[in-house]
Formats: sequence, C-alpha cells, structure tokens
Amino acid sequence: MTDAMRITAMRDLAGRAVPGGALRRAWQIKGGVSAEVTGIEVAAPGGVTVRLVVRRHGEVDRRQNANVARDEYRLLEIARSRGLAVPRPFFFDESGDLLPTPFLVIEYVDGKPDLAPSDLDGWIDQSVRHLVMIHAITAPAELAFLPSQRAGPGEAPASLDESMGEGRIREALTSAGPPIRANDAVLLHGDYWPGNLLWKDDVLVAVIDWEDARTGDPLADLAHSRLEVLWAFGPEAMEVFTGRYRARCAPGLAWADLPRWDLIAALRPCGALAGWGLEGEREEMMRARHAWFVGRATGDLGIG
Repeated sequence: MTDAMRITAMRDLAGRAVPGGALRRAWQIKGGVSAEVTGIEVAAPGGVTVRLVVRRHGEVDRRQNANVARDEYRLLEIARSRGLAVPRPFFFDESGDLLPTPFLVIEYVDGKPDLAPSDLDGWIDQSVRHLVMIHAITAPAELAFLPSQRAGPGEAPASLDESMGEGRIREALTSAGPPIRANDAVLLHGDYWPGNLLWKDDVLVAVIDWEDARTGDPLADLAHSRLEVLWAFGPEAMEVFTGRYRARCAPGLAWADLPRWDLIAALRPCGALAGWGLEGEREEMMRARHAWFVGRATGDLGIG
C-alpha cells in the first residue's frame, strides 16, 4: 500500500468515524507489537478536534482469530458498559475497502504507560482494582464469542529454550498436572502488564490492547500480571500486587492452582525473550527474576 493510498484511506476513514470531519494529520504510534497502530486527528464540524487510533491487527492475531477486529470492538463495548477505563470503540471494518486488512478505530486516550511511578503503592492499588473489575465480568452468553483460556502448557516446540529453563517448567507441569479449573470462568484481558496500562497525572485512564482476551480462570490473568510486575518492579511489588488482588477478589476464589498458572505464565517468554530487543543488563535481570519465579512456583508445588 503506497503512502498516497494510505493517506486517502485515512481521509475516508476519518469521514466515516466523524461524519463531516476532515483529516488533519496522521502519525504512526510506536510500541505496538501485535498490531500496526496509527493516530489520526480529525477536524469535526463546529471546530472540535477529535483524535482517534486505527489498529490493524498483525498476521499472527488474524491467523488465530479471523474476527479479531470485530471481537475487540464488541469487547470494548462490554467493558465500557461495566465501567472499565477503556477506549471508546468507534467502528471496525473487515471489508478490505479502506485498508487491505481488518482494522478497529478507537478513541485516542491521552495517557502513557508508567514504568517508573513516583507512587508505586498507588500504581499497584489502581492496577489491581481494574484487574478485579475485569474479572467481575462473568456473563457466559455475552462473552461466548471469546475463546477459552488453555489450561495446560500446550504442545512443546521442536527445540526447548533451556536458557529460560523451559524443559524444567514443562516437566514440573507434567508432574503437577494441569490446573483443575476450580474457579468459574470470567473475562481475562490476556496481557495485563504495565505496557498496556495508560496513566495521566497518576490516574489509570485506560486499559488497552485486548486482542488476547479470553474467558477462563482469573488466576491465569493474575499469574501473567505477577510475572510482569516482578519484572517491572521486583519481588516485593509482586507480593503486594498479589495480596491486594486476593483481598479485593470474590470470596471463595480457589487459590491452590496459582503455582500451576505461574508456571504456564512462565512459558510465555520462552523462545521469545531473546528477540524482544532488550538491553543486555535488563535482559539479564529479567532472566534472573524469571528463574526465581519458576523456582518459587515449583517449590509451592513441592517439586524439587
């Protein structure tokens, strides 16, 4: 797609999102891994300026779910109706008439990830509160379009990433058995980490990037977040995050499977971390904390 074709598409798209609106400018938003993200500014009738985000999901997401743009649109509508801080969805398109691949147009939220919060305690508190709100969405019929969270480790790759102890993790999961699905299925974000939380003036203003959403045991989401908080802020922050989630979540939530979900979460970076383009010192830190996380989970399961 040429630059001229892209600009034409953005002009047409701006008019569809904001009736009578005219495209002022378009710019690439960096940082997206699974999607191509473009910001657009639209001059609306009456002198109002509207800023939007165009998300074109990548090939991996489209291969896993041909309806990924439609499903993310529906999910954002549901989340907003439940009071969650998420971008307003404007429309999605799967026709290929404007852009060659499906896309979603959402509200531009004026915020950014905060990876060095001045008030870490407040960061944890708000992050936990939003995660609990996500997990409070349980309507099976309303969420029937989402896939279910896989409870096991999945098929092993041809070559295990032993630099991340992948073989040890898989052996531990085989020995312990998969999670027993003791908890009712809820909405899972699927990738609830600091990079998908937007902040402004120390307030969490949006949870973004919902293409990995699933339904399943809330401990699956919690385990992923635990590892990400460990990487971002260290073991103490992870423990505080977990404790506050436990204090806020529904009474009666079964916790015995958390070490199993921790191990499943620990498989996610295996075979991938080396390709994340991290600086050497940060990658070394993440590997060390990952090994500690795995050791903690296997110890909790009584596996040497």
